[in-house]
Amino acid sequence: MSEGDIYTILSDMIWTVLLASGPILILALGVGLVIAFFQALTQIQEMTLTFVPKIAAIFVGLVASLPFAYGTLERLSSHVFDLIASGAP
Repeated sequence: MSEGDIYTILSDMIWTVLLASGPILILALGVGLVIAFFQALTQIQEMTLTFVPKIAAIFVGLVASLPFAYGTLERLSSHVFDLIASGAP
């Protein structure tokens, strides 16, 4: 296995992690911005107002995007296991 093959596998792994975690991170960013905007408009500085809706939205988003994340991770793992079984790329 050459350095180029290892680089390809590592870059595939990084892209897979970004694709699998991307929807949840974007959702958390959006909810956080909406809550921050609401707090700036109303000047309500309650600490639980920032955490509870964000945690609830992340949980719902995680349940909704779990099949996509599983499929993405399954594709990477089957590719890597195929490389292991064949001996080299």
